Amino acid sequence: MTQASRLEKTAVSPKAWTMLGIGVAAQAAGTVFVSTPAFLIPLLHSEHGLSLTQAGTLAAAPTFGMVLTLVAWGAMADRFGEKWVISIGLALTAIAALAATTTDNYALLGIAFLLGGMAAASTNAASGRVVVGWFPKDRRGLAMGIRQMSQPLGVTIASLTIPTLAANVGIGSAVGLSVALNGVLALICAVALINPPRPAARSTDIPVETINPYRSNWFLWRIHVVSALLVFPQFTLSTFGLVWLISEQGWDAAPAGLLIGISQFVGALGRIVVGIWSDRAGSRVGPLRLVAVSASAVMFAMAAADAAPWGVPALILLLATTVSVADNGLAFTSVAEAAGPKWQGKALGAQNTGQFIAASAVGPVVGALIGAVGYPLAFAIVAAFPAAAIPLVPSRDRDISV
Repeated sequence: MTQASRLEKTAVSPKAWTMLGIGVAAQAAGTVFVSTPAFLIPLLHSEHGLSLTQAGTLAAAPTFGMVLTLVAWGAMADRFGEKWVISIGLALTAIAALAATTTDNYALLGIAFLLGGMAAASTNAASGRVVVGWFPKDRRGLAMGIRQMSQPLGVTIASLTIPTLAANVGIGSAVGLSVALNGVLALICAVALINPPRPAARSTDIPVETINPYRSNWFLWRIHVVSALLVFPQFTLSTFGLVWLISEQGWDAAPAGLLIGISQFVGALGRIVVGIWSDRAGSRVGPLRLVAVSASAVMFAMAAADAAPWGVPALILLLATTVSVADNGLAFTSVAEAAGPKWQGKALGAQNTGQFIAASAVGPVVGALIGAVGYPLAFAIVAAFPAAAIPLVPSRDRDISV
C-alpha cells in the first residue's frame, strides 16, 4: 500500500453523519440523567445533612443501575437492531426521571435513579454499534471520538443547569430536565434513527466474526480491565470536582459549575483529537497506553494543586478532566473492532459494565477516602489506578470487523 493510499480517507455518506448526530444526542440525554445526582452533592451535603459517603452513594445509583442491564441491552441491539433499543430505553429513562421528581424520600429517590440508570444503559452499547456499522475503519476513530463526546456533553449540560436549578427551585425541578430531554430524544430516535446495514455473512465454514472473542484470546479482557482502572480518575473528577472547588477552593456554585462544564467540553474535544490521532497512527492501543500514563500524572498534579495559588487549581482541574476522559473512544473502538459484528453489542455492553462497576464504587469509596485523609492524598491514591493500567494495555491491535 502506498503512502498516498494510506492517507486517503474513505468517503462517509451524509446519512452516516446524521445517524452519528442522533446517537450523540441520545446518549447525551441519558448522561444528563445519570450525572444529575452527582451535581446535587453540594446541596445534599450542605443543606440536607447527608454525609459525602451518603450523597456519593446516591450519586452512584444510576451507574449501578447501568451495570445491571448493559450486556442485556447490547445483546438486544445485536439481535433486534439499534433503533428501538435506544428509543425504548430513553422513554423508560424519562419515566424514571418523572418518578424521581415526585418524591422527597431519599430511599425512593435512589430507587428512581437506579431504575433510570438501568434504562439509560440502552444508549451506550447500541449507539456504539451505530458508529461501527455506519463508518469505515479508517474513520471510526474520529466517529467514535465524536460519539464519545456525548458523555462529557451530557455532564456539561448537567453541570451548567443542575446546581442552579436545585438551589433555586428544588431537586425535583432539577431532575425534571431529564424528563424533557429523554422524552424528546426517545421520539426523535423512534422517527429518524436508521439501523446500520448488516454485513454479509462470510462463506467460510466457521466465520471468524461469529466465534466468541472472549474464548479465543485475552485481548478484550485486557481492554476491559484497563478501561475500568481508567474510570477512577474520570469519575473522581466528575463526581467530586464541583464540591472540591466549592469546599476546598472557596468557589461559588455558579462559577464552579461553569468551570466543570468548560472542562467537560474541552474533554469532549480531546476525545475527537485522540480519535483522529488513532486513525492516522493506525493503532488504538498505542495512544491508549499514553493516555494511561498521562492520567496518572495529572492525578498527582491534582494532589499538589490543593495548596497551589488561586487559579492554578482551576487550570490543573481543566487539564486533568481533559486527559481523564480521553481513553473512552479509543477503548470503545478497539473493543468493537476486536469483537466482530456478531458480538459488538454484547462486547460494548461488557465494556460499559466494567466501567460502571468501577464508577459505582467511586462515589462511596472516594467519598469515604476524602473524608478520612482529605482531597490531596485521596487524589494521589486515585493516581495509582491508571498507573496500574499501563502494563495491561495490549501491545498490538486486534481487528476482525468487516
